[in-house]
Amino acid sequence: MTFVEYKMLNPFQRFAYNFKKVLKSIPKSVGRFFVGIGKAIVKFFTGIGKGFKNYGTTFAKGDWATKLSYLIFGVGDLHKGKYYKGILFFITEVLYILYITLFGWQYISKFGTLGTVQTSMQKVNGIPKQVFGDNSMLILLYSVLTIVITVVVFAIYIANIKDAYKHQVMRENGEKPTSLRHDVKEFLDGKYHITLLSFPVLMIAVFNILPLIFMILIAFTNYDKQHMPPGTLFTWVGMDNFGSLFNLVEGAKKGKTFIELTGWTLLWAVLATFTNYILGMIVALMINKKGIKFKGLWRTLFVIAIAVPQFVSLLLMNQMLQVNGAINVLLTDISHLFGGTETIEIQFLNSTTFMARATVVIVNIWVGIPYTILSMSGILMNIPEDLYESARIDGATPVKTFTAITLPYMIFVTTPQLITTFVGNINNFNVIYLLTGGGPTTQDYYQAGRTDILVTWLFKLSMDTQDYGLAAAIGILVFIVCATISLIVYNNSKSMKDEEAFS
Repeated sequence: MTFVEYKMLNPFQRFAYNFKKVLKSIPKSVGRFFVGIGKAIVKFFTGIGKGFKNYGTTFAKGDWATKLSYLIFGVGDLHKGKYYKGILFFITEVLYILYITLFGWQYISKFGTLGTVQTSMQKVNGIPKQVFGDNSMLILLYSVLTIVITVVVFAIYIANIKDAYKHQVMRENGEKPTSLRHDVKEFLDGKYHITLLSFPVLMIAVFNILPLIFMILIAFTNYDKQHMPPGTLFTWVGMDNFGSLFNLVEGAKKGKTFIELTGWTLLWAVLATFTNYILGMIVALMINKKGIKFKGLWRTLFVIAIAVPQFVSLLLMNQMLQVNGAINVLLTDISHLFGGTETIEIQFLNSTTFMARATVVIVNIWVGIPYTILSMSGILMNIPEDLYESARIDGATPVKTFTAITLPYMIFVTTPQLITTFVGNINNFNVIYLLTGGGPTTQDYYQAGRTDILVTWLFKLSMDTQDYGLAAAIGILVFIVCATISLIVYNNSKSMKDEEAFS
């Protein structure tokens, strides 16, 4: 289709054409995504190969001090006069050896089995006493810690070799290594970003990366209520937890639950995202329309709605939507005004699947629209007025102006927000759990209700049944889905491909 033919289409035909174009581009986008992953893996292993090559080359070209640095950290720097750095390298090696000898080895040596000695009752001097055996939890936790420390020390080891060879070359060229005072000044000036970011990066490693690695490894164990340390051991089970989630044979509740809740989770994310987006856009357009009075008042009212903590609003709505709640009381009173005699008792949250899910979507609109209105209002106030003036001169109708200027500008600016909102709704724990608790309940699902999404199911598995291995596997799959969708959509959006389109 040519550009002229595209411009002659009405808004609905354009939408259909663009939607069809997006659907056709999805397979290519997915293909490019996985090709990119493959290239990244190849690049990673190529980098490792180059690293080994440089490792051997440096050893061959190094003097005796550089060669000895391959065994004893810091010797090369001490020999070349970089004393403080050589001492720090040497202390790092000594501390690592002490850590492995006195603490780390007792756990890392059991990493392959996660323990073999069971807790048992034994008689000590004729008195029964519980003798604790191996603790699989501590073995896994401290093994992960030891592995991470080993990786960090290995990076320091490579830095020690590079530093030794660097100062060897400097000495051969008649140069002297920099002093401690010079390096301190450098870290307070040219390398100040490293100084500022060192502590935050360390905290991210301790409080984010370590727990993440631990959680990923838990997914490959049988850690559950029957295997709860220190009383009992848990061990590696490979891909069993993932296999149970994709087991679709008749009677396999876990597989059925995962597939159906994944479908509902994605449907919920789409509905929750786009109902808020579209309705919020409409209200924002109404507030910002010329001639509307008290614009500040309307925006303030929506800000007040945001000021109430969301969990408070959801708990209040939960009570209002009960059989004897305020909504049914109000409907009953209205019915009585028109001559009705029956008491209305609509079960919004626990009757049918459709009613509960529809209620959740509607309540989410109520708690979510104010955020969209505020962001859309800011965008509308920043669209250049010249664009609208030119459109009016050309005879464009209000609908044409909206579809040609306002809507494309909004979508361009808010695409990253749409992605984060969509991912946030996939993991929107509050709305589901505080409103329905996952209900209505059903015997067809494994530890889940009809309105549960994957994140609330994960929570129930962890807190109610202590099925930590299965919960960790679900968490990994949710991450893969969110990461894949986010990267594919963003990399194919105009916001990423043409950043200067509306500048």
